[in-house]
Amino acid sequence: MNASLSSVHHHADLATQSQLKLHIRTVPDWPRPGVQFRDITPLLQNGTAFQQLIRAFVARYEALPTAERPTVVAGVDARGFILGAVIAHELGLGFVPIRKQGKLPFETVVQSYELEYGQASIELHTDAVKPADRVLLIDDLIATGGTLLASVALLRGLGAQVLEAGAIVDLPELGGSEKLLQAGVPLFTLLGFDGH
Repeated sequence: MNASLSSVHHHADLATQSQLKLHIRTVPDWPRPGVQFRDITPLLQNGTAFQQLIRAFVARYEALPTAERPTVVAGVDARGFILGAVIAHELGLGFVPIRKQGKLPFETVVQSYELEYGQASIELHTDAVKPADRVLLIDDLIATGGTLLASVALLRGLGAQVLEAGAIVDLPELGGSEKLLQAGVPLFTLLGFDGH
């Protein structure tokens, strides 16, 4: 593995990909007809697979020179909380939740983004990150990229550097990973699936 991050899309090694893929359930026509929903809950329920998943992320960032490692992990509401908090713990870092609007009690910054049918907003406490922070941004999957791009805007708006966005699954046909790369955000995903 290259010891520094660059604005490209990296994947886990093939052995890790094939092991983890065994624990991703595809649910056809959910939440609407034509969608192939990639359900990560079986992966989280299997202790060995969950450990392998976390080790894949942790090893990536522990291999970096100290000056290039993340200083904080941010997780996107809600499945990004599960992964991000564990990754932060394993790296000995703090964890920052990026929440749906109206869920954080302190002063926040808000970012809206487009959904397929409408708009949504996420928020972050104004003191969640500092300008010197190098943030590892975590979510469960990359689809259209709207939530992650809005998260990047929030973090950058507070002066932090988004070191990399990480996810278990990439759905490249939906274009989110390409949009993130165009925005200058390096990516690390454990595996990709064709289709939606």
